[in-house]
Amino acid sequence: MNVVNLTGNSLTIEDLINVAANGYRVCLTEEAKERVTKAREIVDNIVDNSKIVYGITTGFGKFSDVTISGEQCKTLQRNLIMSHSCGTGRSFPKEITRAIMLLRANNLSKGYSGIRLSTLETLIDMINKGVHPAIPEKGSLGASGDLAPLSHMVLPMIGEGEAEFEGVMMSGREAMEKAGISLVELVAKEGLALINGTQVMTAVGAISLYKSMNLLKLSDIAAAMTLEALRGIRTAFDPRVHQVRPHKGQIDTAQNMLNLVEGSTFVTNQGEIRTQDAYTLRCVPQVHGASKDAVNYVKEKIEIEMNSVTDNPIVFENGDVISGGNFHGQPVALSFDFLGIAVAEIANISERRLERLINYQLNDLPPFLVKNGGLNSGFMITQYAAASLVSENKVLAHPASVDSIPSSANQEDHVSMGTIAARKSFDIVNNATRVVATELMAACQAIDFRDGLMLGKGTSEAYRIIRSKVSFIKEDTVMYKELDKCEELLLNGELLKAVEGKVKIEI
Repeated sequence: MNVVNLTGNSLTIEDLINVAANGYRVCLTEEAKERVTKAREIVDNIVDNSKIVYGITTGFGKFSDVTISGEQCKTLQRNLIMSHSCGTGRSFPKEITRAIMLLRANNLSKGYSGIRLSTLETLIDMINKGVHPAIPEKGSLGASGDLAPLSHMVLPMIGEGEAEFEGVMMSGREAMEKAGISLVELVAKEGLALINGTQVMTAVGAISLYKSMNLLKLSDIAAAMTLEALRGIRTAFDPRVHQVRPHKGQIDTAQNMLNLVEGSTFVTNQGEIRTQDAYTLRCVPQVHGASKDAVNYVKEKIEIEMNSVTDNPIVFENGDVISGGNFHGQPVALSFDFLGIAVAEIANISERRLERLINYQLNDLPPFLVKNGGLNSGFMITQYAAASLVSENKVLAHPASVDSIPSSANQEDHVSMGTIAARKSFDIVNNATRVVATELMAACQAIDFRDGLMLGKGTSEAYRIIRSKVSFIKEDTVMYKELDKCEELLLNGELLKAVEGKVKIEI
């Protein structure tokens, strides 16, 4: 059985993907259980002794000065979840929902939130048994955590809301009953412990990050194939050029290009056919490399956030309970905006290479890569569709983190909008994937118009995989179906796995 053990300190992007998409189970380590239990004892002591501590024996936000008696604590926690469940829009897909639940469980396992071990184990049972709460995409400001969406995550735990179980959406209570999981009666601090954190924005952003890391490798493959199709110049990727401007992403990309076209007779040397290529070919290392450096920066920040305490207040081992601001999403909000911009640029340059492939005024290939042009339109409108996605990305790439709006009667007067930034990055990555898939399909089409030449070590494998699903377009066909097939090879990992079995691709 494949299991991810939660320590609170060691969760990786790969762990998250395995739980979110690959069905891995989740377990708490014994050390984590001990930490959770000790923190709960501190909270129980506060309640038993009627101490005034924010979030435990007080109201929330602007109501932080309202004292709550021990008898009212259960009502307070239930009211918190129900009143904060104000999300709207479509529900997140199952993979993101599972990632949200995993990240919240990992946060709680660190032992700084004061939740009961039994309540945390209920959340983990939901992951393992496939009870997936309906969590609306919209409604979070990204400070005080992801309050609204995380409240929707909790609703089924208390017998409210909706959840998906075994492929069917039903009431939260019914889903819990069918899965054989007992409902929870929340006690002091537990409602707040479950919802005050950055796990929604981090989950969405982490999945976007994982997809973008793969896409950056695929974009190098696409660029290499286009380089070959256009008989481009390999000399621009000479390591000496990049060592004198030693950005890591740039150096890695140039080497990737050389690895992919190794042995190719399609590519040329400087001065053999032309002296220089257009920027979209010659500057692949500089453009793709900058995006790689950005993505690696984001990865560092996200893996910190995945293993951080983002609760408020925080319960420390010595009994101190401190109200701070770790729920504020600014560190990752900026990162997700950066991620969106970086990936939007990958789509931008890919669409321009697509234009160079299909525009006969820019190459020596048949117009729009089709025989009997006029009767057939060939790849003409594939560029239109790609251009529309690129333009949409330009709108989406506007940073969300520069915005803020006060909430809770101006008590919470600066917020991150990090969840919006994460959602935008997710959409940008999806759009960019379609653009790169379109470039790959067009590059294969262009390659087929050239005879007597040999593809490179990596590009020949990419060509083989694509041609196993997508045939040469002899005459006009229903194009989206062919594009869908090519895109699926990117999404399911088949293309990248095959190419990386032949050559090394760095990011």
